Amino acid sequence: MRDVAVVGFAQSDSMRRETDRNEVEILIPVMQELRKKTGLTNDQVDFVCSGSSDYLAGQSFAFIAGLDAVGAWPPICESHLEMDGAWALYEAWVKIQMGYADLALVYGFGKPSMGDLPLTMALQLDPYTTMPLWPDAISIAAIQARLCQEGGTLSAEEMAERAVRDRGNAKSNPYAQVKGDFSVDGILADPYIANPLRKHDCSPISDGASVMIIASAEKAREFQDRPAFIRGFEHICEPMDFGVRDLTSSKSTEIAAEKAGVRADKIDVAELSAPFTHQEILVERALGLDESTNINPSGGALAGNPIMAVGLTRIGEAAARIWDGSADRAVAHATSGPCLQQNLVCLMEGN
Repeated sequence: MRDVAVVGFAQSDSMRRETDRNEVEILIPVMQELRKKTGLTNDQVDFVCSGSSDYLAGQSFAFIAGLDAVGAWPPICESHLEMDGAWALYEAWVKIQMGYADLALVYGFGKPSMGDLPLTMALQLDPYTTMPLWPDAISIAAIQARLCQEGGTLSAEEMAERAVRDRGNAKSNPYAQVKGDFSVDGILADPYIANPLRKHDCSPISDGASVMIIASAEKAREFQDRPAFIRGFEHICEPMDFGVRDLTSSKSTEIAAEKAGVRADKIDVAELSAPFTHQEILVERALGLDESTNINPSGGALAGNPIMAVGLTRIGEAAARIWDGSADRAVAHATSGPCLQQNLVCLMEGN
């Protein structure tokens, strides 16, 4: 295996509604910021990979417009996934592992405010038995939360504690959308929006983008004195049918963490993109995290949830802690699909 490191990262603000710019116009200044930070030029990039969703834009091949932010001339080697940018990063990592590239540019972007996101996400459900019912994403997550509470897996108080922690941490994150000081009692006094989920149990809908550079060991130190080397990388998918998997745990996260080697040593920082408080608890347990780990210092997805970029952003936030020396070993998590259907785990280390 080749040593590959995260060496550059930039992100936009997470905004509930970007009224003046389209997806590409959100992406362009983020790309420019990354180039300014790193000195990256197009002729240095061997491979470009993006993650976005044409369903959010409401038109076919909308992702191609994202290349306007990259620059497609001279001709580039490029690929796209209808997934969060974290999975685009995985493809780029594989490309470097196979020797087809030494440096890759990865980005994810989305503008879900253009439509009804909870209903749009119903399109990822089983097209024969579930999607025609048009269940919204929050109601589906509420079913999972109810199963967890009634089965004794977790409590409403534990869920509220995650919201308090993450949004408190987000006060130091200039890119976060929801931040501030909250209390468990105050959250539990809020009305339900889909029993047992309250507003604070749900991540916000955010427009945004993030961009990242990864490089082989030979190239990495051209950009960072202390690169965040990817030591383990895995993603696992479970069945889409709710009745054939255990919704009160995240087995795919557990398997991905084991294959990535997460539990082999102490984790200093963890960045999780679980979009609901109960899911965050399930991911924490699947990763084997405890009080010694600094979980979601950026606020995580509960503080800002730029669809199609939130997972890539978690990896970038975790890498930044290695660059600044505040962490030696960090893990980042991304998820896709209903009720933690597919999960990606990225383990990074400093020197």
